[in-house]
Amino acid sequence: MFDKILIANRGEIACRVIKTARKMGIKTVAVYSDADKQALHVQMADEAVHIGPPQANQSYIVIDKIMDAIRQTGAQAVHPGYGFLSENSKFAEALEAEGVAFVGPPKFAIESMGDKITSKKIAQDAKVSTVPGYMGLIEDADEAVKISNQVGYPVMLKASAGGGGKGMRIAWNDEEAREGFQSSKNEAANSFGDDRIFIEKFVTQPRHIEIQVLCDAHGNGIYLNERECSIQRRQQKVVEEAPSPFLDEATRKAMGEQSVALAKAVGYTSAGTVEFIVDGDRNFYFLEMNTRLQVEHPVTELITGVDLVEQMIRVANGEPLSITQDDVQLNGWAIENRLYAEDPYRGFLPSIGRLTRYRPPAEIAAGLLLENDKWQGDAPSGDNAVRNDTGVYEGGEISMYYDPMIAKLCTWAPTREAAIEEMRVALDSFEVEGIGHNLPFLSAVMDHPIFIKGDMTTAFIEEQYPDGFQGVTLAEAELRRVAAAAAAMNRVAEIRRARVSGRLDNHERVVGANWNVAVQGESFDVIVNADQNGSTVQFSDGEELRVEGDWTPGDSLARMTVNGAPLVLKVDKITHGFRMRTRGADLKVHVRSPRQAELAKLMPEKLPPDTSKMLLCPMPGLIVKVNVSEGDEVQEGQALCTVEAMKMENILRAEKKGVVSKINAAAGDSLAVDDVIMEFE
Repeated sequence: MFDKILIANRGEIACRVIKTARKMGIKTVAVYSDADKQALHVQMADEAVHIGPPQANQSYIVIDKIMDAIRQTGAQAVHPGYGFLSENSKFAEALEAEGVAFVGPPKFAIESMGDKITSKKIAQDAKVSTVPGYMGLIEDADEAVKISNQVGYPVMLKASAGGGGKGMRIAWNDEEAREGFQSSKNEAANSFGDDRIFIEKFVTQPRHIEIQVLCDAHGNGIYLNERECSIQRRQQKVVEEAPSPFLDEATRKAMGEQSVALAKAVGYTSAGTVEFIVDGDRNFYFLEMNTRLQVEHPVTELITGVDLVEQMIRVANGEPLSITQDDVQLNGWAIENRLYAEDPYRGFLPSIGRLTRYRPPAEIAAGLLLENDKWQGDAPSGDNAVRNDTGVYEGGEISMYYDPMIAKLCTWAPTREAAIEEMRVALDSFEVEGIGHNLPFLSAVMDHPIFIKGDMTTAFIEEQYPDGFQGVTLAEAELRRVAAAAAAMNRVAEIRRARVSGRLDNHERVVGANWNVAVQGESFDVIVNADQNGSTVQFSDGEELRVEGDWTPGDSLARMTVNGAPLVLKVDKITHGFRMRTRGADLKVHVRSPRQAELAKLMPEKLPPDTSKMLLCPMPGLIVKVNVSEGDEVQEGQALCTVEAMKMENILRAEKKGVVSKINAAAGDSLAVDDVIMEFE
């Protein structure tokens, strides 16, 4: 076995590989850019080598710099993680020439399956059903429009060397095809150093289901069942689960066997993923093969008990697979939510900055979970599990130079329903402050009827949130639970305030039982009857809710039960109440005496400033292009400028007809959130 492995990556996947290497007794080497000097993966590794500036194309994807780090440290193998050089055949070739093992597939498999155009041709030759499209190279925007018309709208423009949603655009007409072609080429060049684009038919109402395969160099190959990855935003996965709630055993078997056959056809070794589009009749069509470890691999590990990183290392060391297809079982249900540094209230635009608070939920030790920095046990059995794969820490910074993913929160339970409920509690328990993040949106998805039913498609987010995410409005029953908890917690805080020492004589504070709770536009008159174990909160209509829990004034997290059901609240103090966040809702909860509530109704409401005649920068980013000039008349939907952040180009468009009166930014300017880009008459 190898003595030392270099991890040619960063963030959570680098940390993930280090954990398994530790379990196997293998030393690790981290590489880092200027931006990652204090990163978690650097702290966790046994050694760390600096490789250049923050930009990935000057550090993490420069093969010569990685090779220098290998020579400096004497690493015998390299794990590439995902992204960066993980699907770069030239990197695999350079390692082979150096006599260093690549923890991944051979060069030919990377070239043939990693390139989307070539892989589709191979799949077609192997009589694998593929999505209609144009597999040749496209020279310019005019040709892209011509081909798009031949294939038939809608079409998907894809970077041939792409992945992770980069270099991908959906076009519904000629204008979008022309515009999307150039943006896809730019993103592909910046992210992968390869700007080749191809076009395929965009299948409406599809499900995205993928098969995990594992092959060795001795001719053995197995599939570890499927992952459902249909909930996506901008072609990037957000929620994954295993198994899929849609597949039956016959379809699962057919997809798995076809995936293994395709892998063997190209001499594949290591872990890989074959992705399919599946229609409503369970017909499946080959999309692509990712010749690397997938971001969402933990859900497969949780339902099978197979440590995929360990298997990749053993295969790279020349060992045969120790498990057969008959050994692969479906055990329970696992769900993964990707926590991103992005603001769901601003159209999911990237957010950067310092994590002033980062407190993940406690990991429950079952199955392949972290215990004292070691991955313990086999697949979980009986007890629910919580796992959090991350590459950040409290006080660290989220950089503008890399993917905005902060963590992957996973839950496992014997049933899908129980796994979803475990995830709801885990999301409510996850504390993140200092940056915009998508925790509220993830909570909303876990409560969405379509997700609960398991009837989602890849258009789920687009269809269910067409105007973006505006937060969650809690149902009456849930709102009462929050109101009852707030009333009980307020009484605890009032008692503490009443016991403050140093009071003037005859100025004792009496804590009453009658209160008014105002939340989400509702007003509840309640009576709080407290005892040693909690409080019984009685509403004016006679309903009573029993509140118990663990909360002390000043705590940022309240773990309560209301009538025996768990209620986890993120809590901040505000005047006459609390800011409470739960199940995706961000609530101002005012708890007042009856007289205070009466007076509060007379207070005027503060209105936000009018920014309707301004184009504000929706995220920290770089102005790539300004499409208009002062004095220009613009139409609704017209492109005004392009802002780049976290390797993605975002086109800002006019919301209505108007005339540009002033432009405050130019190409090359770096802007903060809400900086004024231009103004209108």
